[in-house]
Amino acid sequence: MTSLNRAFIIGIVINLLYVVIELGAGVVYNSLSLISDAGHNLSDVAALGLSLLAFRLVKVKATDKFTYGYRKSTILVSLINSVVLFIVIGGIIGESIARLQHPVVIQGMPVSIVAGIGIIVNAVSAMLFFRDKEHDLNVKGAYLHLMSDAAVSMGVVISGILMVLFHVYWLDMVMSLLIVIVIFYSTWKLFRDSLSLTLDGVPQGVDMAKVAEVINGIDGVTDVHHVHVWAMSTTQNALTAHVVIRCTTTLEQQAELKQAIKKQLAAINVHHATLEFETQEEHCKETLRE
Repeated sequence: MTSLNRAFIIGIVINLLYVVIELGAGVVYNSLSLISDAGHNLSDVAALGLSLLAFRLVKVKATDKFTYGYRKSTILVSLINSVVLFIVIGGIIGESIARLQHPVVIQGMPVSIVAGIGIIVNAVSAMLFFRDKEHDLNVKGAYLHLMSDAAVSMGVVISGILMVLFHVYWLDMVMSLLIVIVIFYSTWKLFRDSLSLTLDGVPQGVDMAKVAEVINGIDGVTDVHHVHVWAMSTTQNALTAHVVIRCTTTLEQQAELKQAIKKQLAAINVHHATLEFETQEEHCKETLRE
Protein backbone atom coordinates (compact mmCIF):
# COMPACT_ATOMS: atom_id res chain seq x y z
CA MET A 1 0.00 0.00 0.00
CA THR A 2 1.41 3.41 -0.98
CA SER A 3 1.71 6.26 1.51
CA LEU A 4 -0.93 8.23 -0.43
CA ASN A 5 -3.43 5.36 -0.32
CA ARG A 6 -2.75 4.99 3.40
CA ALA A 7 -3.38 8.72 3.86
CA PHE A 8 -6.76 8.45 2.15
CA ILE A 9 -7.81 5.46 4.27
CA ILE A 10 -6.76 7.13 7.53
CA GLY A 11 -8.52 10.33 6.50
CA ILE A 12 -11.73 8.47 5.69
CA VAL A 13 -11.80 6.57 8.99
CA ILE A 14 -11.12 9.46 11.38
CA ASN A 15 -13.42 11.87 9.52
CA LEU A 16 -16.26 9.35 9.41
CA LEU A 17 -15.98 8.84 13.16
CA TYR A 18 -16.05 12.59 13.69
CA VAL A 19 -19.10 13.02 11.42
CA VAL A 20 -21.04 10.61 13.65
CA ILE A 21 -20.00 12.51 16.79
CA GLU A 22 -20.67 15.97 15.31
CA LEU A 23 -24.04 15.08 13.80
CA GLY A 24 -25.18 13.50 17.06
CA ALA A 25 -24.09 16.55 19.03
CA GLY A 26 -25.79 18.86 16.53
CA VAL A 27 -29.10 17.06 16.92
CA VAL A 28 -28.86 16.85 20.73
CA TYR A 29 -27.96 20.52 21.16
CA ASN A 30 -30.05 21.92 18.25
CA SER A 31 -26.99 23.44 16.61
CA LEU A 32 -27.41 24.14 12.90
CA SER A 33 -23.73 25.05 12.59
CA LEU A 34 -22.71 21.62 13.91
CA ILE A 35 -25.20 19.83 11.68
CA SER A 36 -24.06 21.88 8.68
CA ASP A 37 -20.43 21.21 9.43
CA ALA A 38 -21.20 17.50 9.83
CA GLY A 39 -22.73 17.57 6.35
CA HIS A 40 -19.63 19.27 5.05
CA ASN A 41 -17.43 16.67 6.73
CA LEU A 42 -19.58 13.85 5.35
CA SER A 43 -19.07 15.22 1.85
CA ASP A 44 -15.33 15.15 2.57
CA VAL A 45 -15.56 11.50 3.54
CA ALA A 46 -17.36 10.78 0.26
CA ALA A 47 -14.77 12.86 -1.63
CA LEU A 48 -11.88 10.97 -0.03
CA GLY A 49 -13.56 7.66 -0.83
CA LEU A 50 -14.14 8.61 -4.47
CA SER A 51 -10.58 9.89 -4.78
CA LEU A 52 -9.20 6.64 -3.38
CA LEU A 53 -11.35 4.72 -5.87
CA ALA A 54 -10.03 6.90 -8.69
CA PHE A 55 -6.41 6.24 -7.72
CA ARG A 56 -7.13 2.51 -7.76
CA LEU A 57 -8.78 2.79 -11.18
CA VAL A 58 -5.74 4.63 -12.57
CA LYS A 59 -3.71 1.45 -12.05
CA VAL A 60 -6.14 -0.71 -14.03
CA LYS A 61 -4.54 -1.76 -17.30
CA ALA A 62 -5.80 -0.41 -20.62
CA THR A 63 -8.17 -2.55 -22.66
CA ASP A 64 -9.32 -2.65 -26.29
CA LYS A 65 -12.32 -0.55 -25.26
CA PHE A 66 -10.59 1.82 -22.81
CA THR A 67 -7.25 2.30 -24.51
CA TYR A 68 -6.08 4.82 -21.92
CA GLY A 69 -7.35 2.68 -19.06
CA TYR A 70 -9.38 4.54 -16.43
CA ARG A 71 -6.97 7.41 -15.84
CA LYS A 72 -9.55 10.07 -16.57
CA SER A 73 -11.70 8.82 -13.70
CA THR A 74 -9.52 11.01 -11.45
CA ILE A 75 -10.76 14.09 -13.32
CA LEU A 76 -14.38 12.92 -13.20
CA VAL A 77 -14.13 12.32 -9.45
CA SER A 78 -12.77 15.85 -8.93
CA LEU A 79 -15.77 17.24 -10.80
CA ILE A 80 -18.21 15.08 -8.80
CA ASN A 81 -16.60 16.20 -5.54
CA SER A 82 -17.09 19.86 -6.38
CA VAL A 83 -20.70 19.36 -7.50
CA VAL A 84 -21.49 17.49 -4.26
CA LEU A 85 -20.17 20.43 -2.26
CA PHE A 86 -22.36 22.85 -4.19
CA ILE A 87 -25.36 20.67 -3.31
CA VAL A 88 -24.31 20.82 0.35
CA ILE A 89 -24.23 24.61 0.05
CA GLY A 90 -27.84 24.65 -1.13
CA GLY A 91 -28.94 22.46 1.77
CA ILE A 92 -27.22 24.64 4.35
CA ILE A 93 -28.76 27.83 2.93
CA GLY A 94 -32.23 26.28 3.00
CA GLU A 95 -31.88 25.16 6.61
CA SER A 96 -30.46 28.56 7.61
CA ILE A 97 -33.52 30.32 6.20
CA ALA A 98 -35.79 27.93 8.10
CA ARG A 99 -33.86 28.54 11.32
CA LEU A 100 -34.15 32.31 10.80
CA GLN A 101 -37.93 31.96 10.77
CA HIS A 102 -37.94 29.64 13.80
CA PRO A 103 -34.97 30.50 16.05
CA VAL A 104 -34.00 28.15 18.88
CA VAL A 105 -31.85 28.41 22.02
CA ILE A 106 -28.39 26.88 21.54
CA GLN A 107 -26.05 25.53 24.24
CA GLY A 108 -22.85 27.21 23.20
CA MET A 109 -20.28 25.34 25.31
CA PRO A 110 -20.97 21.80 23.99
CA VAL A 111 -20.96 23.26 20.47
CA SER A 112 -17.52 24.79 21.05
CA ILE A 113 -16.10 21.57 22.51
CA VAL A 114 -17.30 19.40 19.62
CA ALA A 115 -16.10 21.94 17.05
CA GLY A 116 -12.73 22.11 18.82
CA ILE A 117 -12.32 18.38 18.28
CA GLY A 118 -13.13 19.04 14.62
CA ILE A 119 -10.21 21.46 14.30
CA ILE A 120 -7.81 18.75 15.40
CA VAL A 121 -9.39 16.04 13.24
CA ASN A 122 -9.47 18.13 10.07
CA ALA A 123 -6.04 19.69 10.53
CA VAL A 124 -4.41 16.29 11.12
CA SER A 125 -6.25 14.84 8.11
CA ALA A 126 -5.19 17.75 5.89
CA MET A 127 -1.54 17.32 6.84
CA LEU A 128 -1.69 13.78 5.46
CA PHE A 129 -2.04 15.31 1.98
CA PHE A 130 0.14 18.41 2.35
CA ARG A 131 3.22 16.93 0.64
CA ASP A 132 1.37 15.81 -2.51
CA LYS A 133 -1.23 18.58 -2.84
CA GLU A 134 0.55 20.42 -5.69
CA HIS A 135 1.07 17.29 -7.77
CA ASP A 136 -2.48 16.02 -8.18
CA LEU A 137 -5.88 17.72 -8.47
CA ASN A 138 -7.61 15.08 -6.37
CA VAL A 139 -5.08 15.36 -3.57
CA LYS A 140 -5.34 19.14 -3.71
CA GLY A 141 -9.13 18.86 -3.52
CA ALA A 142 -8.88 16.63 -0.44
CA TYR A 143 -6.44 19.04 1.19
CA LEU A 144 -8.66 22.07 0.49
CA HIS A 145 -11.75 20.29 1.78
CA LEU A 146 -10.08 19.37 5.06
CA MET A 147 -8.40 22.74 5.65
CA SER A 148 -11.66 24.56 4.99
CA ASP A 149 -13.34 22.26 7.51
CA ALA A 150 -10.69 23.12 10.10
CA ALA A 151 -11.29 26.84 9.48
CA VAL A 152 -15.04 26.35 9.75
CA SER A 153 -14.66 24.43 13.00
CA MET A 154 -12.65 27.32 14.41
CA GLY A 155 -15.49 29.67 13.53
CA VAL A 156 -18.01 27.39 15.22
CA VAL A 157 -15.85 27.33 18.37
CA ILE A 158 -15.82 31.13 18.46
CA SER A 159 -19.57 31.41 17.87
CA GLY A 160 -20.23 28.85 20.61
CA ILE A 161 -18.19 30.86 23.11
CA LEU A 162 -20.00 34.07 22.12
CA MET A 163 -23.36 32.35 22.60
CA VAL A 164 -22.31 31.34 26.11
CA LEU A 165 -21.11 34.83 27.03
CA PHE A 166 -23.72 37.01 25.34
CA HIS A 167 -26.66 34.64 24.56
CA VAL A 168 -26.69 35.73 20.90
CA TYR A 169 -28.15 32.51 19.50
CA TRP A 170 -28.58 33.88 15.99
CA LEU A 171 -24.80 33.49 15.68
CA ASP A 172 -25.37 29.77 15.06
CA MET A 173 -27.31 30.60 11.90
CA VAL A 174 -24.77 33.23 10.86
CA MET A 175 -21.96 30.71 11.28
CA SER A 176 -23.79 28.21 9.10
CA LEU A 177 -23.95 30.87 6.37
CA LEU A 178 -20.25 31.60 6.79
CA ILE A 179 -19.66 27.88 6.28
CA VAL A 180 -21.40 28.28 2.92
CA ILE A 181 -18.98 31.05 1.93
CA VAL A 182 -15.95 29.01 2.96
CA ILE A 183 -17.16 25.93 1.09
CA PHE A 184 -17.91 27.95 -2.04
CA TYR A 185 -14.56 29.72 -1.99
CA SER A 186 -12.58 26.50 -1.57
CA THR A 187 -14.67 24.62 -4.14
CA TRP A 188 -15.02 27.05 -7.04
CA LYS A 189 -11.47 26.69 -8.39
CA LEU A 190 -11.63 22.90 -8.05
CA PHE A 191 -14.90 22.89 -9.99
CA ARG A 192 -13.55 25.20 -12.68
CA ASP A 193 -10.32 23.23 -13.16
CA SER A 194 -11.96 19.80 -13.16
CA LEU A 195 -14.70 20.94 -15.58
CA SER A 196 -12.05 22.34 -17.92
CA LEU A 197 -10.13 19.06 -17.85
CA THR A 198 -13.33 17.08 -18.41
CA LEU A 199 -13.87 19.13 -21.59
CA ASP A 200 -10.24 18.45 -22.62
CA GLY A 201 -9.16 22.00 -21.90
CA VAL A 202 -5.43 22.74 -21.63
CA PRO A 203 -4.36 21.68 -18.10
CA GLN A 204 -3.22 24.22 -15.52
CA GLY A 205 0.53 24.69 -15.68
CA VAL A 206 0.80 24.02 -19.42
CA ASP A 207 1.50 27.11 -21.54
CA MET A 208 0.71 26.51 -25.23
CA ALA A 209 3.09 29.27 -26.32
CA LYS A 210 5.83 27.66 -24.22
CA VAL A 211 5.09 24.28 -25.79
CA ALA A 212 5.56 25.72 -29.29
CA GLU A 213 8.68 27.57 -28.17
CA VAL A 214 10.23 24.41 -26.71
CA ILE A 215 9.56 22.34 -29.84
CA ASN A 216 10.70 25.06 -32.24
CA GLY A 217 13.82 25.60 -30.17
CA ILE A 218 15.14 22.10 -30.87
CA ASP A 219 17.75 21.90 -33.60
CA GLY A 220 16.28 20.28 -36.69
CA VAL A 221 12.71 21.59 -36.21
CA THR A 222 11.58 24.35 -38.55
CA ASP A 223 7.92 24.67 -37.50
CA VAL A 224 5.14 23.08 -35.43
CA HIS A 225 1.36 23.15 -35.82
CA HIS A 226 -1.77 21.11 -35.10
CA VAL A 227 -0.74 21.19 -31.42
CA HIS A 228 -3.29 19.74 -29.01
CA VAL A 229 -2.79 19.22 -25.27
CA TRP A 230 -5.21 17.59 -22.85
CA ALA A 231 -5.23 15.82 -19.51
CA MET A 232 -5.16 12.01 -19.42
CA SER A 233 -5.62 12.18 -15.63
CA THR A 234 -5.11 14.71 -12.86
CA THR A 235 -1.36 13.99 -13.00
CA GLN A 236 -0.60 13.14 -16.64
CA ASN A 237 -0.91 15.29 -19.75
CA ALA A 238 -0.87 14.24 -23.41
CA LEU A 239 0.04 16.04 -26.63
CA THR A 240 -0.27 15.52 -30.36
CA ALA A 241 1.52 17.75 -32.85
CA HIS A 242 2.72 18.00 -36.45
CA VAL A 243 6.43 18.82 -36.47
CA VAL A 244 8.05 20.18 -39.62
CA ILE A 245 11.65 19.04 -40.19
CA ARG A 246 14.27 19.47 -42.89
CA CYS A 247 13.96 17.32 -46.00
CA THR A 248 17.49 16.03 -45.49
CA THR A 249 16.75 14.57 -42.05
CA THR A 250 17.52 10.84 -42.00
CA LEU A 251 15.43 8.20 -40.24
CA GLU A 252 18.08 7.87 -37.56
CA GLN A 253 18.09 11.63 -37.02
CA GLN A 254 14.27 11.62 -36.84
CA ALA A 255 14.38 9.07 -34.03
CA GLU A 256 16.90 11.17 -32.13
CA LEU A 257 14.86 14.31 -32.78
CA LYS A 258 11.70 12.66 -31.47
CA GLN A 259 13.43 11.64 -28.25
CA ALA A 260 14.84 15.14 -27.79
CA ILE A 261 11.37 16.70 -28.21
CA LYS A 262 9.75 14.29 -25.77
CA LYS A 263 12.46 14.94 -23.20
CA GLN A 264 11.94 18.71 -23.40
CA LEU A 265 8.15 18.34 -23.24
CA ALA A 266 8.39 16.15 -20.13
CA ALA A 267 10.25 19.01 -18.44
CA ILE A 268 7.21 21.30 -18.95
CA ASN A 269 4.64 18.78 -17.65
CA VAL A 270 3.68 17.06 -20.92
CA HIS A 271 4.23 13.35 -20.38
CA HIS A 272 2.73 11.50 -23.35
CA ALA A 273 3.60 13.02 -26.75
CA THR A 274 2.55 11.72 -30.16
CA LEU A 275 4.49 13.47 -32.92
CA GLU A 276 3.96 13.43 -36.68
CA PHE A 277 6.93 14.57 -38.76
CA GLU A 278 6.48 16.48 -42.01
CA THR A 279 8.97 17.96 -44.43
CA GLN A 280 8.96 21.63 -45.38
CA GLU A 281 7.50 20.82 -48.82
CA GLU A 282 4.55 18.72 -47.62
CA HIS A 283 3.37 20.25 -44.36
CA CYS A 284 -0.11 21.70 -44.22
CA LYS A 285 0.98 25.14 -42.97
CA GLU A 286 -1.51 25.33 -40.10
CA THR A 287 -1.18 27.69 -37.17
CA LEU A 288 -0.35 26.53 -33.66
CA ARG A 289 -4.00 26.69 -32.54
CA GLU A 290 -5.65 25.04 -35.55
